[in-house]
Amino acid sequence: MLGRIFTVGGYTLLSRLTGFARDIMLAAILGAGPVADAFFVALRLPNHFRAIFAEGAFNAAFVPAYAHVHGERGEKSAKLFADRIFTLLFVSQLLLLIVAWLFMPQAMSILAPGFTEDAEQRRLAIELTRITFPYLLPITLVTLYGGMLNVMHRFASAAAAPIFLNIAMMATLALAALFPGPGHAAAWGVLVSGFLQYFLLAGDLAFHGGLPRFASLKLDDDVRAFFAALGPATLGSMGTQVALFADTIIATFLPAGALSALYYADRLNQLPIGVIGIAIGTVLLPEMSRRLTAGDHQGAMASQRRAFDFTLLFSVPFVAAFLTVPDVIMRAMFARGAFSKADAASAGATLAAYAVGLIPFVLIRSAVATFYARKDTATPVKAALIGVAANVALKIALVGTLAQVGLALATAVGAWINLLLVTGFAVRAGYLEFDRAFVLSLIKFFGAGIVLAAALWLAARLAAAQLTHVSMLRDETTLVLLIVVGTVVYAGSILLVFGRGWLRSLVRS
Repeated sequence: MLGRIFTVGGYTLLSRLTGFARDIMLAAILGAGPVADAFFVALRLPNHFRAIFAEGAFNAAFVPAYAHVHGERGEKSAKLFADRIFTLLFVSQLLLLIVAWLFMPQAMSILAPGFTEDAEQRRLAIELTRITFPYLLPITLVTLYGGMLNVMHRFASAAAAPIFLNIAMMATLALAALFPGPGHAAAWGVLVSGFLQYFLLAGDLAFHGGLPRFASLKLDDDVRAFFAALGPATLGSMGTQVALFADTIIATFLPAGALSALYYADRLNQLPIGVIGIAIGTVLLPEMSRRLTAGDHQGAMASQRRAFDFTLLFSVPFVAAFLTVPDVIMRAMFARGAFSKADAASAGATLAAYAVGLIPFVLIRSAVATFYARKDTATPVKAALIGVAANVALKIALVGTLAQVGLALATAVGAWINLLLVTGFAVRAGYLEFDRAFVLSLIKFFGAGIVLAAALWLAARLAAAQLTHVSMLRDETTLVLLIVVGTVVYAGSILLVFGRGWLRSLVRS
């Protein structure tokens, strides 16, 4: 399992790094003003629908079902099942695309009502979203193909696909002079990337397993079981996306730059979520599904516990850094061109608020895997909807005093409620055990994080005092120094509290 985690995590890390290069270009060219806000709405809307109909809900229902059919009845039955799901997915996404494209002005009035006061920004947002929304169709098929490949233990192409989004956007931004404006250049980059990602996954699947084809829409037992799992999973994903929609809707009423601050803070917050949380969760779900199909319940539980340890080991440094030195990180990453230091300060405060919930953000994918692997998509929905309700209520309560920082903080609190409820349900069902070793491990990670946070805070202050004479690349130099100090301190803390034996057992497991 470790090798597959590193495969997914490695490609995801490369995707995030190229994503940062893309965001640096976006920040320098678009800045954090009205055009940037219009583009980020155009980028968010298809991704919201993708999260509802594809990634989260679809994978939760499809991967265990496909793995079960493949393991129980063989490749031929699994192929027929995939053909029928492909047909349903293609038709439903095509209809959604047509409706959305035709009624985009009405949709914009609902999803970005704050833009109605600025006719030009509203017009631009509608125009850009009509370019980006068709991205949803190829990227949904990418999710299907990726799920099939994951069951075959082929993770590389699905993990590498998002790199094309970054490359395509950087290419179109570099050619922005050929488009009506930089927002249009970025939007076309999003659309082009969807087809590039599709061809990558389609090529891999065609070579190793064969592409799904259109099939008659017959509701056999396998398809009915899939929909029985998809319904609750979609409801859960929809609840999460309602909270994110609320961010978009509320932020359109805030001063220009609020949406951009949310975007850039979320981009950094997504680094550990994608490289660690999603990578481990992606590998864990088919692993647990395979073990449970074989009747190995203890092995499935052990796999989940190892996933928790891996996730916390690599996530704690991000929490410490985002809480103690978010301003340094934002200035070093984005404060150039049209993106000012004031913009960086706003985004940094938003990043710190997101970091409050980073642990549940990265753990939730592994936490719900124990239910999804058992084809129980209903139980996690209960936790997700309660978390979303608290999230939205807090957004309304906090936005007036904290602006977009309040939106991010509400998201963090909602994530904690979701995770605590999911783990509570898992313990009650006997799927997870909070034994003495597990609790002691959590305490050790917390202690290592406190030591690291203190070291970063002190190092940042010392660096600020010592580098006052540096006029160029001061923030970049400070960030490099903090990375070196943080690596040494955290590695030493982990070795001290866990010991070499624990690390060796974790790597070998």
